[in-house]
Amino acid sequence: MYKAVRARLRALMCGMRAARRDAGMVTSEYAMGIVAAVAFAVVLYKVVTSGPVSAELQNIVKEALNARM
Repeated sequence: MYKAVRARLRALMCGMRAARRDAGMVTSEYAMGIVAAVAFAVVLYKVVTSGPVSAELQNIVKEALNARM
């Protein structure tokens, strides 16, 4: 029983040490995700605010507000 508990604790400690080694990696992954999301948002903003797309969106909203129920 003692050996089994000791082996389990050793396995848990090794897992915790491995998790600590990757701690810096998570921050860089979040940073890259944020950069990608901001780049996508900028492209989407440019597309939505362009002339033809903006006019079409306004027409869709006008039609939706004037629709009969």
